[in-house]
Amino acid sequence: MSNFNPTLWDVIIAGGGPAGFFAAIRCAELNPKLKILIIEKASQTLGKVIISGGGRCNVTHACFEPEKLITFYPRGGNELRGAFTRFQPKDTVEWFESRGVKLKTESDNRIFPVTDDSNTIADCLRETARKAGVKVKTGVNLLNIESNKHGFRIEVRDEGKVFYLKAKKLVIATGSDRKILSNLESLGHSIIPPVPSLFTFNIKDKRIDGLAGVSVENVTLKMDSITSQGALLITHWGLSGPAVLRCSAWGARILFDKKYYSPLTINWLGDYTPESALEVLQRNRDWKENTRKKVASQPAFSQIPLRLWKQLTEFIGDKNWGDVSKAELRKLAQELTAGEFMIQGKGIFKEELDRKS
Repeated sequence: MSNFNPTLWDVIIAGGGPAGFFAAIRCAELNPKLKILIIEKASQTLGKVIISGGGRCNVTHACFEPEKLITFYPRGGNELRGAFTRFQPKDTVEWFESRGVKLKTESDNRIFPVTDDSNTIADCLRETARKAGVKVKTGVNLLNIESNKHGFRIEVRDEGKVFYLKAKKLVIATGSDRKILSNLESLGHSIIPPVPSLFTFNIKDKRIDGLAGVSVENVTLKMDSITSQGALLITHWGLSGPAVLRCSAWGARILFDKKYYSPLTINWLGDYTPESALEVLQRNRDWKENTRKKVASQPAFSQIPLRLWKQLTEFIGDKNWGDVSKAELRKLAQELTAGEFMIQGKGIFKEELDRKS
C-alpha cells in the first residue's frame, strides 16, 4: 500500500467491477487533476465481467428508448428513468466503440464484442482507467468506513497488514456485500435489505421426474401476482430456463417472504387456454387415423416433447385416443394449461457463476 501515497485521495472507489471502473474513469475525465484510487478485494479486477455471457460478455441490450428500457427492471424502474435519459445503452455502445471496441447485436438484441471475448471489454476498461491516471490496488479488504468533516477514513487490510486511507469522496461499488451495507447503515444511510434474485426452482414432482434436459420452447408461468413467459428447461433439481429466471427476478421479494415455498402454475402450451386446448384434444380424439393410436405415444401438440407428454398423460394409462372420455380430455387440457406445481426452495443460476457450466 505504500506505493499508493499520498494516503489522502480525492476519490476512492471501493469495488473493482464495471461500475467501479466506469465511475473512476468518469471522475477522471471530468477532472483530470483528481487523485483517484480503486480498491478491490479479489486478486483481479472485473472478474464477473470476464465470466459473464459465457465468457463473451453481453455488454448491453439493444433497447434505446428509456421508457421501454425501465420496464425490463423488476424493481427501481422509475428511479432509473432519469439515469437512462442521461446515459442509456446507445451511449454505452458509443462509449466502447469510440475506444476501439467494435460491438455486434445478436438476434435476441444482446450486444457483444465482435471478438466474442469478454477480455476485450475488461482490457478496455483497465486501459482507459490507466490512461486517465486512475490507480488500482487489488487484494485490499475494506474493513470499516468512518466519516468526518474532511471526508472519509477507510480501514483496509492489505497483505495481512491494516492501513488507513483518507478520501474526500468515497464511491461504494461493492454490490450486495452485507458487511459494507451494514457499515453504510451505521453512517446514517437507509438500506433496503437485498434478497436473492435470478435463481432456478427446486421442484420435486413425478410429472417431471427423470426428465432432466427436456426443454419446452414457450411456456407461461404464474406465481402469486407474477406472470412470466419464455423457454423452460427441466433439470435434475426442478426447473430452469429464461421463463423461470424471469419469474424469480420479478418475484424475488415475494419468494423471499414465502421462504421459497410457493405454488407455481405452468401452462406448457404458452398462450393456450383450457378451452382452446380442449378443442385441439377433441379433434385429435375424433380424427379417424388416431382412433387406435396410444395417447401416450401420440402428442396432440408439437411443442410438447414426447417424454414430457408421456408423464403428463400418465393418468390416462394405456388408452387409445378413441377410448378417452371427455372428462379425461378436460383434465388433460387443465394439466397442459394450468398444471399446479410446488416450488420447494431455490437453486442457483450457474451460468452466472461458472462460464464452463
